[in-house]
Amino acid sequence: MTAQDIVSKYIKFFEDRGHKEIVNSSLVPENDPTTLFTSSGMQPLVPYLLGEPHPQGTRLVNAQNSFRSQDIEEIGDNRHTTFFRMMGNWSLGDPASPDENASQGGYFKKEQLPWFFEFLTNELGIDPSKLYVSCFVGFNNIPKDTESEEIWKELFKSKNVNLEGRISFYGVDKNWWSRSGVPDKMPVGEPGGPDSEVFYDFNDPKIHETSAFKDEKCHINCDCGRYMEIGNSVFMQYQKSAGGFEELPQKNVDFGGGLERLLAAATNEQDIFKTELYSPVIKTIEKATNKKYDDENKASMRVIADHLKASVFIILAGVKPANKEQGYVLRRLLRRSVVKMYQLADIMAPIDAFNLIVEEILAIEEKVDTRLEKKRDFEIVKPVVQEEIQRFGRSLEKGLKMIETTTDLTGKEAFDLYQTFGFPVEITVELMAQKGKKVNLDEFMAEFEKHKELSRSASAGMFRGGLVDSGEKTVAGHTATHLLHQALKDTLGEKVNQIGSNITDERIRFDFNYGEKLTEEQLKQIEDTVNSKIKENLKVEMKMMSLNEARRLGAIGLFDAKYQDNVKVYLVGNYSKEICGGPHVENTGTLKNFKIIKQENIGHGQKRIYAKVQQ
Repeated sequence: MTAQDIVSKYIKFFEDRGHKEIVNSSLVPENDPTTLFTSSGMQPLVPYLLGEPHPQGTRLVNAQNSFRSQDIEEIGDNRHTTFFRMMGNWSLGDPASPDENASQGGYFKKEQLPWFFEFLTNELGIDPSKLYVSCFVGFNNIPKDTESEEIWKELFKSKNVNLEGRISFYGVDKNWWSRSGVPDKMPVGEPGGPDSEVFYDFNDPKIHETSAFKDEKCHINCDCGRYMEIGNSVFMQYQKSAGGFEELPQKNVDFGGGLERLLAAATNEQDIFKTELYSPVIKTIEKATNKKYDDENKASMRVIADHLKASVFIILAGVKPANKEQGYVLRRLLRRSVVKMYQLADIMAPIDAFNLIVEEILAIEEKVDTRLEKKRDFEIVKPVVQEEIQRFGRSLEKGLKMIETTTDLTGKEAFDLYQTFGFPVEITVELMAQKGKKVNLDEFMAEFEKHKELSRSASAGMFRGGLVDSGEKTVAGHTATHLLHQALKDTLGEKVNQIGSNITDERIRFDFNYGEKLTEEQLKQIEDTVNSKIKENLKVEMKMMSLNEARRLGAIGLFDAKYQDNVKVYLVGNYSKEICGGPHVENTGTLKNFKIIKQENIGHGQKRIYAKVQQ
């Protein structure tokens, strides 16, 4: 069983049950300022979970590239990775009534749980006696999920599996899912719901006995690593309100299962980093450091393998190392990899070693993702990795020596390490902790604010998971990118296409393909065109239509997406027509004024424009 087999089997399994495959969204969310990265398959689907009709229908499936920066500190065990592929299937809406076509309508627990059980046992050939499940114990006015419990009992009985200890119940910390976590952390309006998780038992007591949790009783949600969560069916049926929770207008199913973990279970390999998705990378790291992948070195090698894989995909999404937002996360990943390589080899690893690891990553991943091409993508990734590693390498030894010889660090000293040697503060904290020393983070933040070296939006990315503000200005900026996109085509030619964007309430960042630096005259022409359309106060409207209709209309399709069936097209008067998910203002006059701040060359025939909308 290969990773490619699992992806193919999963998509086909749910297509055979009336699902439509939807596009793998960009790892850097398009026109979504609320988060730095796409962290799950459901993230782009929130409007549809809340009741908005999806162009592809009510049954959806895909394999979504995902990245979770909050998991960086978890890397080093046998199962956590920051980058992963989330196999997902969704039902958007209530189950069909008996007199309706059930294969076209929504579904809920009695369909979802048996389907996933069937996929695991029949399609992947997993021994059902190795599977354990968890259900929601209840919370306030939300009842205990005895319905899922009864479904699981019948499924295990059908395979003659002993039910003793097979089903466990947990609270909101384990069996509740929302983007923000437990109910108390959810903002008003956010959807969430109880979930039912499936775990695979590697059936090796030594895993627990040799872990940090050996003095605690082992259970399926234990962090020792004997049991691995391989799938989570979320029953998205509630919405946070000012007074607690209310039922959503529709009941949704939101399933997610990591490809890496499904592969580990299908091959009975309890260490994800020994599966085909990582083992060749680990071997390359062994050669580069002249160390073996054993108990002493496992954690560091896992960090290097994970961080460099995540870096490859973040770079391919158009990100470069920087001191804020996605660029800061990328810088942190790359520099943490450099530190771990240095600690393993006792010297600064040559850039060729990192190049070999990146090449191996791409060789593995192009087998799973048909959009990847090792030779082409290596030429994109290589210079970015090389420049960042060389820049950090020049000061690495000096910074490590300072950490080695000092006692606890003041905030100013930690800030000087960041400013002078380029040590992200999280790396400094980690290295100090390894030696039993501390860093005064409160003082660091005071220095950070005083020197104004990083924007406040970057501090959200560094310390609070990447959330930034959103509101009316952001929606206005989103609409302005449609005008900007068409104005670029009018000025530079139809071959110009958007390749990425990031919008906050302070500014627009818009990336596009173009080989030459834009002249001042071209920039002014683009800016004047956008402002003329703003003054015309054009109506913005959305129309649902087939993909063929959208093409005939001349709508722009962004990011070479794999659209199917019906799509949303936003029309800005008769000027701009784009396939897009929204949201937008109702009339362009709302934007008042558009101003280009600057342009940047981001390499490989790509340009970036920063602009502002003044309302």
